[in-house]
Amino acid sequence: MNNWMIGLEAVLAWQPLLLLVVGVVAGVAVGALPGLTATMAVAILLPFTFALDPLPGMMLLLGIYSGAVYAGSIPAILLRLPGTPAAAATVADGHAMARQGRAGEALTIAVVVSCVGGFVGAVLLAAFAPFFAEFALSFGPAEYFMFSVFALTIIASLQERAVGKALIAGLLGMLIATVGLDPIDGYPRFTFGIGEMRAGLDFIPVLVGLFGVAEAFRHYENMRSGQSGSTPIGSFRIAILGGLRRLLPASVYSSLLGFVVGILPGTGGDIGAFVGYNEVRRLSRDKDSFGHGDPRGVAAAESANNAAVPGTLAPTLTLGIPGNATAAVLIGAITVHGLQPGPQLFSGAPDVVYGVFIGFLIIPFVMLLVGLLGIRLWAQTRRIPTRFLWPGVLVLCVIGAFALRSNPFDILVMILAGVLGYAMHKGGFPPAAMVIGLIVGPLAEAGFRRATILEGGGYGWILEPIPFLLLLLSVASLGFSLWRARANRAEEATPSPQ
Repeated sequence: MNNWMIGLEAVLAWQPLLLLVVGVVAGVAVGALPGLTATMAVAILLPFTFALDPLPGMMLLLGIYSGAVYAGSIPAILLRLPGTPAAAATVADGHAMARQGRAGEALTIAVVVSCVGGFVGAVLLAAFAPFFAEFALSFGPAEYFMFSVFALTIIASLQERAVGKALIAGLLGMLIATVGLDPIDGYPRFTFGIGEMRAGLDFIPVLVGLFGVAEAFRHYENMRSGQSGSTPIGSFRIAILGGLRRLLPASVYSSLLGFVVGILPGTGGDIGAFVGYNEVRRLSRDKDSFGHGDPRGVAAAESANNAAVPGTLAPTLTLGIPGNATAAVLIGAITVHGLQPGPQLFSGAPDVVYGVFIGFLIIPFVMLLVGLLGIRLWAQTRRIPTRFLWPGVLVLCVIGAFALRSNPFDILVMILAGVLGYAMHKGGFPPAAMVIGLIVGPLAEAGFRRATILEGGGYGWILEPIPFLLLLLSVASLGFSLWRARANRAEEATPSPQ
C-alpha cells in the first residue's frame, strides 16, 4: 500500500498530470491522421523527455500512445480509413454505421468503450502484471506459431457466405508479407532485384492504400455516376441509455481478450482487436448483423485494442521485454535515466512503476473527456462534399505513407495497394482478411521455422501442452466457421414460404 501512495503522490503533481493531458491530446491528433502511428509519435517525442524526470516523461509518452490508439477509430468510422493499424477491425461496423447516418452514434460508442477497454486493461496491469509477464515468457516459437494459426482462423469467419474469398484474401496478405529478407537465413525473397524491396513492404503504406486510397477510388467512381453527396451524422447518443448496457458485456469480454493478447510480445492491439471482434461475434446469436453496422462490432474492436495498450507494458515493466515496437521505445525513455526495466524497477523506482499503473487508470477518463469534447467537430467531416473531401484524404494518405521511412517507394506501394483494394471490393474479397494475413503471417512463419529448428527438424513440438491446446482451439474455430458457412448456404438455398 505504501508503494501505491508513493505512486499516487508522484502522479498527482502538476507536471505529470499536465504532460499526461498534453500527451493524450497530441496522441488523438496523431491517431486521427492516417499513417501516423503511435510508435512514430512516441519515437519523435522521446528526446524531449530526456530533460524531464522519468515519471513525467513516461506520462507524456503513455498519453500519446493511448490517445493515438483510440483516435485511430475516428477516420476508420468516418472515412473507412484506419488512423492506426489497431483500428483496422473497427472499419467494418464503424463505417457501416456512418453510411447509415449513424456516424455520431458510432463515434460516441468508440470513445466510451475505448475508456472501458483502457480502464479494464489498467486494472489488470496493476493487479496481475508479474503473473501475466511470466505467462508471456512461457510462450516460445511453437506457442507463437500455434497462436498465429488460431488468429488466422479468424479469416474464415469474416465472410461466412464467401469463405473461399476470405481465405484467398488472407493467403494473399501472407504472400505479400514474405517479400523482403528471409527472417532466418537473410535471403532475399520476391524482391525482383529492386533494392527498396529487400526491407519488405512496410505495413503502413499497404494499410493506407488498401483502405484509404481504395475508398477514394470508390467515391470518385460514385461522383462520376452522380451518386456523391454528404451523409447525415445522426445522434451522438448511444441509441437509448439501455444501448450502453447492451454493449457493456461485449466491451468487457473483448477487453479481457485484448489485454491477454497484448502481453504477448510482438502481437499488441492489431491482433487483439481482431481476436476480440471475432470472439464477440462468434458468441452472438445474430452473427449476420456484424459487418453491417452492429454497434457491438465497434465496441468489441475498440475495447480490445485499447485494453492491449496496458497489456504491452506488462512484460516491459516486469521483465524488460518490450511487448511491441512502442514499448521498445518506452524502454528507452526509462533507461536514459539510468533505470533498468525488470523486477529491480519495482524496488528501485516504485514511484515510476506505481505511477505508471495509476497513470493508466487516469488516462481513459482524460481520453473520454477529450473525445467527447471533440466528437462533434470530427463528425462534420461527413458534411464535406466528396469533391473536396477525398482529394484532401489522398494528400493525407501520401503524407502518412511517406512519413514513416521518408521513402518515396512507399508512396508507390500505397498506390498499388489502393488499386488492389479497389479490385478486392469489386470482387467481394474482404480487405480485413488480407490485413490479418499481413500481420500474423510473419509471426507464424518465424515461429514455425524456429520451433522446427529447435526440434532438430521434427514436429514433436505440436504435442506440447500449450501448442496442442491452441491447435484444438484452431480446429474448433475453423470447423465452426465452415459449419456456419454451410448453414448459411443451406438457408439461402431453401425457398422462402409464400
